[in-house]
Amino acid sequence: MRAVRLTHWGGPPVVTEVDRPTPRGEEVLLRVEAAGLCGSDLHVLDAGPGALPYRTPFTLGHEVAGRVAEQGPDATGPRTGERVVVYGPWGCGRCGRCSAGAENYCDRRPALDAAGTGTGGGLGRDGGLADFLLVPSARLLLPVGGLDPTQAAPLSDAGLTAYHAVAGIRPAWGGTEGGAGTSVAVIGVGGLGHLAIQILRAVTAAQVLAVDVRDEAIALAHDCGAHFGTVVRPDTAEVLRGRTGGAGVDAVLDFVGTSATLQLAVRALRPGGDLALVGSGGGELTVRKPGALPPGLRLSLPFWGTRPELLEVVALARSGAVRVETSLLPLTDAPAAIGALRAGGIRGRAVLVPD
Repeated sequence: MRAVRLTHWGGPPVVTEVDRPTPRGEEVLLRVEAAGLCGSDLHVLDAGPGALPYRTPFTLGHEVAGRVAEQGPDATGPRTGERVVVYGPWGCGRCGRCSAGAENYCDRRPALDAAGTGTGGGLGRDGGLADFLLVPSARLLLPVGGLDPTQAAPLSDAGLTAYHAVAGIRPAWGGTEGGAGTSVAVIGVGGLGHLAIQILRAVTAAQVLAVDVRDEAIALAHDCGAHFGTVVRPDTAEVLRGRTGGAGVDAVLDFVGTSATLQLAVRALRPGGDLALVGSGGGELTVRKPGALPPGLRLSLPFWGTRPELLEVVALARSGAVRVETSLLPLTDAPAAIGALRAGGIRGRAVLVPD
């Protein structure tokens, strides 16, 4: 079968042929119908030797949807031919958090990393930028019904991570009905940010304010239902505060994560506000009391999401409340698609389809 592989650290993605795997035990073989590209793929490709606890070579791709092709003798769950999406963070499957569906926060993840075997498809283990994907257990497969696989695949990370970030800030709104009267700034309207806007509109009554450096991204934000959008400029924090009567926004979802976006978030937040740092842009904040951070600030570092949350995201997509803006490309064009992603030339999410 064909696969897009990282053959050595620092090397380019290579489209090559590998043996089609055979499922054993509880394993399930998935015929891939769509696989999304993510900024995390760039972090993997750009990592130097020893930077990540994985061993090369392995197949890239952690946003995957397809149909069950074959099951191991001990496998349960979705039947052959059923269309599914793959839950991306693969934990131990046995600890308390994994048992509750939160494999993204698996208690044994440090041990799994130390073993060097990888913690998900495309993350040390063979992923879904291929004709077939071998999944360790059916517990990692969620049925999607008639949802188009090119829509389902990006939900497994871009949709799930955005949903998890939104779920993390909502409890802070207390008794306000659905967040009525609150405001949320979304910084970065890319693959995750454009879905976060739709999720906020679908599950909250908050005013959604979008920020990006690109005019086309602000246009996408408006298409996704943002109440207001602005390109970054020197007075962006004051502009956002002006939309809240001067008090500041109740929450910021930062899908970029540079020092510049973090400083913008801090300046725009009201006291007691929430900052969810989702993007991996390498920015830093100095945490000191007293200091420059808003009093009462709550900072979170959302990582992926839970299996129950993925079910909720899929339900939103099937209802039509959430739709991924996709750029569809054939699997064999993966190197060019990765280059376009690196150059910022993708609107929404790039999705590769086996051709």
